[in-house]
Parts: sequence; C-alpha cells; structure tokens
Amino acid sequence: MPKTPATPSTNDDAPETPAVGKGRATPSRAEQEAARRRPLVANTKEARAAARAELNERRNRAQAGLAAGEEKYLPARDRGPQRRWVRDYVDAGWHPAEFVMGVMVLVIVASLMPPNLAIGGFAIAYWAYLVMMGYLVLSIGGMILLGFRVKRKVAEKFGKERRERGLGWYAAMRALQMRFMRLPKPQVRRGDYPA
Repeated sequence: MPKTPATPSTNDDAPETPAVGKGRATPSRAEQEAARRRPLVANTKEARAAARAELNERRNRAQAGLAAGEEKYLPARDRGPQRRWVRDYVDAGWHPAEFVMGVMVLVIVASLMPPNLAIGGFAIAYWAYLVMMGYLVLSIGGMILLGFRVKRKVAEKFGKERRERGLGWYAAMRALQMRFMRLPKPQVRRGDYPA
C-alpha cells in the first residue's frame, strides 16, 4: 500500500514571500561610470597646495642630495667612482681657470676707465686686455695639462682598460668653475688629494 507523503512542517516565523535579489535596483552603466569618475588633477585648493608642498619637498631633498654628492641624486654625467675621484682631485687643487671670471670682470672695469689715463703711452684698457689674453692662455694650458694628468692618474688607479671616456674634459670643465659654484659641492679641502 502506497504511503502518502507526510505534510511538510510549517514554520510560522518565516515570511510568506522570500526576498528576491539584493533589495535595490541594479545601477545602469552610466551611473556606475559617473560614480567612478575622478579628476586626473586635483581640483580642490587643499589638494593643489598639498601637491605643491610635496613637490617642493622632493625638489629640496634632491637639491640637497646633489650638493652633498649623493649618488642617487647626481645626473648621469657625474655618477660613478671614477667621476667622484676626478671631482675630488680637481677640488683639492688650485687652478688658474677658476679665476677667469674674476679677471674678466676686472678687465671690464678697466675698459670703463677714461682713455686719457695711460701707462707707458697706452690706455689702461689696452693693458687690461693684454693681461686678460695672457691669463686665458695660461688657464687653457692649465686645463689641458690637468686633463692629461687626470687621465694618467685614473688609468693608474682604476686600470687603463676600465678608464671611462671624457674624464679629462670633465676635469677641465670642473676646474673652470669657481669653487663655490661647483655642483656637486667640493667634498675635500684644498691640498687633500685623493689616493
């Protein structure tokens, strides 16, 4: 004899119709894109000020690192142990080329003197011009000799086959700058030549 199924138990606490879905309508694609949309550049005054302050802080940190000679802040032309050695070698010595700007300023001042001021029949401006030309020849000769000396010493220290190109020119251009204007700043005192 077939059995009839038992009547299912009823739970009186359950709601009569179960909730369908998530309880809210699905947003359209346009609504979703609008909710995600943000400006690429901050529009608020506070955000711009914060971005500017952060940029200034990074820039100041990089400038201080460059002045201190920290490797990660140096431009590519100043990186590496050979370039550091050349900088220290140039900064340790006295070079006539670093005073060229001062001599040129003096020549400009002398050229402004009245032409009737003369020494030995020639105007002071003429003598100043001759002194400047002589000093330029002396400075260029010193830069050429410095370039050869640096190349030779770098080859002795680091090996001739490992010597980087352009070290002589690098040394000459650094010697041409006044010591207080050089970047990275000199890390050695005058006379403290690197080993």
